[in-house]
Amino acid sequence: MKQFLDENFLLETKTAEKLYHGYAEQMPIFDFHCHLPIAEIYQDKHYRSITEIWLGGDHYKWRLMREMGIDERYITGDASDWEKFLKYAEVIPYAIGNPIYHWTHLELQRFFGIYDILSPSTARKIYDEANEKLKTMSARSLILGSNVKTLFTTDDPADDLHFHKLLAQENNLFKVAPAFRPDKALNINQPTFAAYIQKLSETVGYPIDGIDALTRALAERIDYFDSVGCVCSDHALDVVMYLPATTDETDKILKAVLSGEPITREQEEKYRGYMLVYLGKQYAAHNWVMQYHIGALRNNSSRYMRLLGADTGFDAIEDQPFAAKLSRILDALDQTDELPKTILYCLNPRDNEVLAAIINCFQQAGVVGKLQFGSAWWFNDQKDGIERQLTALSQLGLLSKFVGMLTDSRSFLSYTRHEYFRRILCNTFGNLIERGEYPCDIDTVGAIVQDVCYNNAVRYFAKK
Repeated sequence: MKQFLDENFLLETKTAEKLYHGYAEQMPIFDFHCHLPIAEIYQDKHYRSITEIWLGGDHYKWRLMREMGIDERYITGDASDWEKFLKYAEVIPYAIGNPIYHWTHLELQRFFGIYDILSPSTARKIYDEANEKLKTMSARSLILGSNVKTLFTTDDPADDLHFHKLLAQENNLFKVAPAFRPDKALNINQPTFAAYIQKLSETVGYPIDGIDALTRALAERIDYFDSVGCVCSDHALDVVMYLPATTDETDKILKAVLSGEPITREQEEKYRGYMLVYLGKQYAAHNWVMQYHIGALRNNSSRYMRLLGADTGFDAIEDQPFAAKLSRILDALDQTDELPKTILYCLNPRDNEVLAAIINCFQQAGVVGKLQFGSAWWFNDQKDGIERQLTALSQLGLLSKFVGMLTDSRSFLSYTRHEYFRRILCNTFGNLIERGEYPCDIDTVGAIVQDVCYNNAVRYFAKK
C-alpha cells in the first residue's frame, strides 16, 4: 500500500518517477490563463487568514460544501473565518475520489509545510498553524515560491491596465501581462450589453452608435493592450455561434439592440460571427494567441444568480454540438491567411477528439503547433479528465508540442495544479514506456516533458 501523497504520488512506475523527479519537478511555470486579481499582485496583498485565501472566491470548494448541505452563511455569508474553515474541514473527509481532496492537502504541504490530514479534529491546529505562517506570506511571495515566471491575467477591453503598467516598471523576477477578454462586447443577448457598450464608449471617448464605431473602439483597445505587453486574447464561447454577415447587416443588428429592440437567434449568430472574425484578424495582425473556451452552461440557478451573482458555483457543462460552426469561424480566418495562433478548450470531455481532430485542419508551415488542443479545463481538471485530454491529443496529434497546463483560478494557492498535471503527464509517458509502446529513451522523453511543462509555452507566446 502506498502512503497518501508521498513523493511518488500519482507515479505508478519507476520510469514515471525518473521523468517527474529528474525532469518535470523543477521546471518553472508559465500560467497563460488565470483569474488572479492584478491589484492584489501589485499591492502584494497579505491575507488575514487561510480562509480568505483558500475559500474566498473558490467555487470548487463551495460546490462541495453545498452538496453536503452546509448553510450558505458558512460559504459566502457572514460567518467568521474560523467558522467557515471548520465547516470546510467537516466536508473534506467525505471528498474521497475528488481532486479537491488532493489539491487541499497538496496546498497545505507545499505552501504551509502542514502534513496533517484535514478533518474536524485537526481543523483548529491546521487553522492556527497556517495563519501563523501566512503572516510571512503575500501574493508575490506565493507566486515566487511557486516558481512562476510568467502569468497572464484576464482583463476586459475597458480596463485601464493601471496596475499592469505599474508592475511593468518594476524589476520583478516574474512577468505579469494582461489577456484581452472581449466577451461583454460580443454577448449581445445579455441584458447588460447596452450598458457595457456605454462603458466602452466612455473609455474610448466617443459614442459607439454602430458597428464601425464598435470595431474601431475594440481595435484601439487591442492596440492599447498590445502596448502594455498583451500577447493573447481569451473568449468564453459557451455556445459557439456563427453565421456569415455583411457589415451593413451587423450594423443594423447592433443598432436595433442599442435602441432596445429584440433580435432573433439568427441575428445574434450573425453579430457574433462577424465580431469573432473581425477580432481574429486583429489578433493575427498583432501576432497574438487566440483562446476559445467552449461549452460552459452558466448560472443554472436563477435563484442563486439573484442572491449571489455570477461565478459563484452554479455553472455546469453544456452539451450542444459545435464542430461545424467552430470550423467555419476558423476557416473564415484561414481563407485570407489571418487565422492567429489558437488554443481550443472544451468543457465537455465528449468533445476531446473533436478538438484534437479540428486543430490539424488548420496548421501552418513554419509554425509549430499553430493550433492547440488546450489542457483539460474546469470540470475536467482532475486525474481522469487530464488523462483523457492527453490521450486524445497524443492519439490524434503531437502531444510533444502541447503548450501544457494552466490554473484558470482566482487563488494564489492553485499553482499546485501544475504539479498535479506534471505528475499525471509523467505517469502517462512512463506507462507508455513500461508497456513497450515507446523506447526507453529517458533523455528524449524527459526533454519532451520539460517542453510540455514550460518550454513549449515560452516559444508559443513569444512575439516574433
